[in-house]
Amino acid sequence: MTFRPLHDRVLVRRIEAEAKTAGGIIIPDTAQEKPQEGEIVAIGTGTRADDGVVIPLDVKPGDRILFGKWSGSEVKLDGEDLLIMKESDVLGVIG
Repeated sequence: MTFRPLHDRVLVRRIEAEAKTAGGIIIPDTAQEKPQEGEIVAIGTGTRADDGVVIPLDVKPGDRILFGKWSGSEVKLDGEDLLIMKESDVLGVIG
């Protein structure tokens, strides 16, 4: 893939949620919520401060993150569903 987000945007691949509960009940696809966990695929260069200095992003490709339920814009690149969102939509990095 030859896509690079601009400025403070990140490209995220959703990590699929389990289709079975802890009690063993299988949840059908129509009842499942979209996962709010993902993996950073690509990042932009960073934000530009008022004095022209570029401030790099805190996340890097490969990081597992949590993001808001309605965050980002869904895009399809090379047949894969991905999200483009601002770094400020990322709630945290999973260690």
